[in-house]
Amino acid sequence: MSSSAITAFAISGLLFASFVANLLMGAGGTVLLGNVGEMLLMAAAATAFAVGTLISEARQKT
Repeated sequence: MSSSAITAFAISGLLFASFVANLLMGAGGTVLLGNVGEMLLMAAAATAFAVGTLISEARQKT
């Protein structure tokens, strides 16, 4: 696996961990991000994961 794919997966993991942390904090009563912020955070995590997957697949084919 290439370093750029690993970087994309790491970014995806960090963004998803931020989402989960915000979710758990929201359950406790402290809300950092609203609904739109959570949606954008999940979209960014999904995009980074997709980019990592595409890079990984492209490297395997060459």
